[in-house]
Amino acid sequence: MSLNLNTVMLAGHLTRDPQLRSLPQDKTVVSFSLAINRRFKGADGEIKEDSTFVDCEAWGRTAELVGQYLQKGSGCYVEGRLKLDAWEDKEGAKRSRLKVVADSVQFLGKPKAKLSEAAATTEDPVPAAVARSAGSAKGATFSDQPPF
Repeated sequence: MSLNLNTVMLAGHLTRDPQLRSLPQDKTVVSFSLAINRRFKGADGEIKEDSTFVDCEAWGRTAELVGQYLQKGSGCYVEGRLKLDAWEDKEGAKRSRLKVVADSVQFLGKPKAKLSEAAATTEDPVPAAVARSAGSAKGATFSDQPPF
């Protein structure tokens, strides 16, 4: 009997903004890195903290959503598989790196506004479309009448 299992489940915070790239044939890939913290009690009884950094990548629609909604410090839960990349560097030495290819990514916590989105927002907390639909043609303002 042969058993092969390659499944990874991680939860952590992004260490940097995701790097979104478009490839030929309409493929999209995003690269990001997660920091996973672990607290434990050492032999001396003192609480210690250890951090593990994991490189991840996602493809397709998942990549687009990660690039759009996550940024440095965002929390996320990743399910995927391990992949070993191997190559030769300029000096001819063999190099390798283990990373996680994400099949699904769930965003944890509140979404953080990206800089471009924050600059586009106005100080008016009510969107213009909502304000227009709430008033009547007689010049009623948003607070004059209930929205129903």
